Amino acid sequence: MTYKLTYFDVKGRAEIIRFLFSYMNVDFEDRRIEREQWPSIKPTTPFGQLPLLEIDGKELNQSLSISRYLAKKAGLAGKDEWESLLIDIAVDNINEMRQVIINYFHEKNEDIKSKQIITIVNETIPFYVERFEKIISENDGYFVNGKLSWSDLYFVSILDTIQHVTKVDLIEGHPHLTLLKQRVLAVPQIKSWIAKRPNPVY
Repeated sequence: MTYKLTYFDVKGRAEIIRFLFSYMNVDFEDRRIEREQWPSIKPTTPFGQLPLLEIDGKELNQSLSISRYLAKKAGLAGKDEWESLLIDIAVDNINEMRQVIINYFHEKNEDIKSKQIITIVNETIPFYVERFEKIISENDGYFVNGKLSWSDLYFVSILDTIQHVTKVDLIEGHPHLTLLKQRVLAVPQIKSWIAKRPNPVY
């Protein structure tokens, strides 16, 4: 099978897909477009969104659905239906936090943004991060059942983007989240990807 991933030259929503391909040692074309190219490319995409993954020429959108598909191939989506459910819940919780922050990032009204960031820094991030810290402390250092899953990869994959947008280090002062990040980045395939990837800020 051939894989072609199209996204901007940032980590963002595509980084979890890149992590999963790397984890599986699967070659993929990492097509990164410039923002200036997007208006001409957007009408050619299924729903006017990126990332877009082509598998043997078939175009697929929705980054989390793509990631879940790859995670199943990688053995990171749960050993049974119950474990898969717990992993999906963890991913959805992480994504809820991410979505609030990305909505802020795309807000055009500066007055609204100035109010949103106060809420995000003082309420949204602490609300989620404290709960993530507790979950990981109760699951032997991972989000689900004391072992690596794609929910762990997803959390670590979005950290740079969130820090860039909010100027907040999510894991500072949270030892279990800090250790989780270290564990994910120490996975040989992930470590190899990070060493060779283009390195945009977020």
